[in-house]
Amino acid sequence: MSGHNKWANIKARKGAQDAKRGKMFTKVAKEIIVAARLGGGDPENNPRLRNAMQAAREINMPNDNIKRAIARGTGAEGGASIEEVLFEGFGPSGVAIMVEVQTDNRNRTTGELRHIFTKYGGNLGVPGCAIRNFKREGHITIPSSTISEEKLMELAIEAGADDVINDGENFIVVAPFENFNQVAESLTKSGVKPTSVKAVFTPQLTVKIEGDHARSLLKLLDALEDNDDVANVWANFDIDDKELEAMSN
Repeated sequence: MSGHNKWANIKARKGAQDAKRGKMFTKVAKEIIVAARLGGGDPENNPRLRNAMQAAREINMPNDNIKRAIARGTGAEGGASIEEVLFEGFGPSGVAIMVEVQTDNRNRTTGELRHIFTKYGGNLGVPGCAIRNFKREGHITIPSSTISEEKLMELAIEAGADDVINDGENFIVVAPFENFNQVAESLTKSGVKPTSVKAVFTPQLTVKIEGDHARSLLKLLDALEDNDDVANVWANFDIDDKELEAMSN
């Protein structure tokens, strides 16, 4: 599992997301809007919208908010258009960073991201500068308490997945980006209930980082994730597990 995933798991265990519920509402609403704009407002025929609505329910977003976001995405309700943009850059020690944003003002968001990168010893780069360090994949998350690894591996490979990773609390089914939604659908029909289905950028090469550079990098990643327009952040760092735990206290 990548360093970034380990860091995310540590934060989640310590309840860091509880204090950010308002921001979570904003981010999930934007995902619903973008999903509805790109694939229509019917979740039965739009896997991305269905996943976004599931995420909304998990944070107890009111149904009225969900309906308004769908209506805005399909154009049935007014509001500024939200576009999805991918930014690339580098952090301390040359760690490659991918930032997926959903924004109604690209110029504003670009300025904010450039400021964050610079503040914590990184730099916002040009399109194509960092993406070569990553592979686009689909990750399907299933609680490890709901199925055995052997059974899930059998179902996943049969459905067209590439691998199953055990992170301790969950199994991550890794599937090709081109058909990860179909893999998720197949698993669901087999009785498996994913808690998350999403496209990700998986690091292909990692950068070992420690000490002050590691602390600066984690501050940079936290600041990026805290931005209202940022939907997802991926980075190819590797920090020792004990050091990660120590930094989270």
